[in-house]
Amino acid sequence: MEPAILRYFEYHHLQPKLQVISEPFYGLANHLIQTLPAGPELSAGLRKLLEAKDCAVRAALDLEV
Repeated sequence: MEPAILRYFEYHHLQPKLQVISEPFYGLANHLIQTLPAGPELSAGLRKLLEAKDCAVRAALDLEV
């Protein structure tokens, strides 16, 4: 069973310029979930990764396309 937080890493609904930024975070989140044991450190790592993804996507809003 995958953690509920994974849904926040979905990126297909984003604009193409934002998908390019967000997709690697989705891949890394999946990799961590598949590789590491469930527990508080994985949960904290995924929350921090989500925060980093959100910051990167917001920064990409200013990209000229």
